[in-house]
Amino acid sequence: MTLHSPLSGPVNSGFGGGKKYKSKIVFGVAVMGFIPFIMSTFAASVTVGNGALEFGQGSQQAIACDDKIFIAMGEEWHGAPTQSDPSAGYFRVRAVTVSNLDLQNCAGKKLRVRLIDGSSQEITIGSIPEAKVMQVSLPSIAPTSNVSDSTALLLTYLTGTGNTISGTLLASAAVSVSGTSIYDGSVLSANNADVTFFIDPAKTTVNIDGQQVFRTTVETIDNPSAQAAPAPSATPTPSPTATP
Repeated sequence: MTLHSPLSGPVNSGFGGGKKYKSKIVFGVAVMGFIPFIMSTFAASVTVGNGALEFGQGSQQAIACDDKIFIAMGEEWHGAPTQSDPSAGYFRVRAVTVSNLDLQNCAGKKLRVRLIDGSSQEITIGSIPEAKVMQVSLPSIAPTSNVSDSTALLLTYLTGTGNTISGTLLASAAVSVSGTSIYDGSVLSANNADVTFFIDPAKTTVNIDGQQVFRTTVETIDNPSAQAAPAPSATPTPSPTATP
């Protein structure tokens, strides 16, 4: 089931210019529901003109390798019984999906997500308090099939300032270019892909109450180390040798 918040919709930007490291950020308000698993979708519009930004509620500048993306937050029931209420619990954040991402324009970029609480503080999403960001490196060539190997995607935790954190990785990630979009059910492709960050699928350590999430940010940055795979070289065919 897909629920849309009042901020649901695309994030657009009319930015031009040649800056190479403009960040894409999408803010939204999580929507809670009353079923075991829900998918909240949220985003907002951004209008840019003459150097001035006009922000919709909960939105922020959005520009990088793609000018229109969507965010979907997956939530599931997490039981937390107490002596007074054995049925107590909350909807935990299961996953954050960046939808409608153009993997051809964004090839080789690093993609980051953060969750922000009601006091504008970054929420810990990893195994240690400093883990505030999850990052993947998008394929340098747009894939033709889904990628579910977190190692191949170089999934990692970062601090809020972007420093890499070593340690136990509880998360996983996937890039989907076939099937249907989590956001709106549209047909996926390399130009309309889903990139999903799964937050502690085992639910052992990181269990974030969805009601604490007020905003979500998505950023793309350049990845100078990403190199396109070289085209395979042709193997020369030996010339026939004359028989004396």
